[in-house]
Amino acid sequence: MKATTTSSIRRRLPGKRRSRISPASRLRRTSSGPRRGCPVSNLADVITHQHIVDFATDGVVCLRQVINPDWIETLTAGLARNVADPSPRGRVWSTDEHGRVTFYDSQVWQEIPEYRDFVENSPMAELSGRVMNVEAVNFFFDAIFTRSTGSQFRTPFHQDEPYWSVEGFDTCSAWMPLVPVAKRSALEFVKGSHAWDVRYAQTNFGALTGDERDQVVYDQVEDNLEPFPDIEGNREQYEILSWDMEPGDVAIFNARMIHGGSGLLHPDRDLKVFNTQWLGDDVRVMFRPEGMDPDHSQVMTEHGLAPGDRVGGPLYPELWRREPVAV
Repeated sequence: MKATTTSSIRRRLPGKRRSRISPASRLRRTSSGPRRGCPVSNLADVITHQHIVDFATDGVVCLRQVINPDWIETLTAGLARNVADPSPRGRVWSTDEHGRVTFYDSQVWQEIPEYRDFVENSPMAELSGRVMNVEAVNFFFDAIFTRSTGSQFRTPFHQDEPYWSVEGFDTCSAWMPLVPVAKRSALEFVKGSHAWDVRYAQTNFGALTGDERDQVVYDQVEDNLEPFPDIEGNREQYEILSWDMEPGDVAIFNARMIHGGSGLLHPDRDLKVFNTQWLGDDVRVMFRPEGMDPDHSQVMTEHGLAPGDRVGGPLYPELWRREPVAV
């Protein structure tokens, strides 16, 4: 068993909240703001006490049918545009002997109108904020993953936050399949691993591209990192969570959560995932000496952000803020 930190978990458990934020300080949207194409009228009722507790203690929750089919159609069209014309950050992680491809791209939400529409106008920002139980949410970046029909390529177990140009406990990734995905093919999560009081060396994902990009030796970045645990080889030692999922479902997980998999597809199934990353109250800019992927340090610096700053501005907009309580 790993040591678990409880302070961050405890402060994110639900309780009576009273905001000190004045209405004039609200930015783009509060909890009463518009949500185009949302299948429910009040997300405060959708995200239950148990969802918040599960996210704080387990590190992940699976929300069922919280994204309208219109959004799935919109994102599917955007993904087709993205795959046909990848950004410079697009990369093929795997091509097998049958020509089956695993493709990844990121940070293209401002270039693909369907992505931008979803980021700015869908309920995803509010869902993330309410699950994290924070006061406000900033968008960080988007990522898409596609796997050809029948692909058998598994993503190595890893954590997200050690690759990011920020640090904090109030983070989440929202993993949203655009096609049905069976449990054996879905992303897997090591329950409670977001709270382990250990810093691990991470997987070198650059080695998966088959070219010279991102060839970072992550385990030499810092000298106080422990070897990453062999989750796959010792599955019986961990409680691993995953779900059958349909379009409209979303798995929201803490960025410190150990996760991986999502690659063993049935012969007649492909996989298309739109993933968004969200930042909450305690997150601050932090530049690492190596291993940031995606590396936001240059663009953050160009936009006046320095280590220790709260993330914000047009590249990382605040897209939801909890409705202040009158005092």
